[in-house]
Amino acid sequence: MKRIAKYEKVSLEQFKEAWLKNFPDTENIEDIYSSIQLPKRATSGSAGYDFFAPTNIDLPHGKSVLIPTGIRARIDDGWVLKIYPRSGLGFKHRIQLDNTVGIIDADYYNSSNEGHIMIKLTNDSNKESDTVVTLGAGKGFAQGIFLEFGITEDDEASGVRDGGFGSTSK
Repeated sequence: MKRIAKYEKVSLEQFKEAWLKNFPDTENIEDIYSSIQLPKRATSGSAGYDFFAPTNIDLPHGKSVLIPTGIRARIDDGWVLKIYPRSGLGFKHRIQLDNTVGIIDADYYNSSNEGHIMIKLTNDSNKESDTVVTLGAGKGFAQGIFLEFGITEDDEASGVRDGGFGSTSK
């Protein structure tokens, strides 16, 4: 196995700013921040690193929630981190990533938001319309897999990133 990345927490200030945008009534942000777990694999044969909910998060039927994970990833050039929902949440509750697969590029780490990984989920349950799925504090809700990638022989990309969602197409 190649060791090509390292997970870290973003600063408390960055986490607080992102968290309050999405959960403005939160009072115990420092407690939530201190409980953040770095992603990890469950077994030595696992490809995916589980991302854990920093606190209980309710996801009502038909709604989306953007979860600031408090995590960033320093990734070697030539590698990408792909984010997927945990399969159990998809099978049991039809919890889906809004962008299908999250792509975390190596240069995202140096963005002005510290490379803060945000994961947006939707509860697309086909059960009763009042179904609320709770992502339990400390429970895995997404998984990240590192993959190597290549570029074309005539690639001349020279842009510089500063941001996440859609920042490279501006």
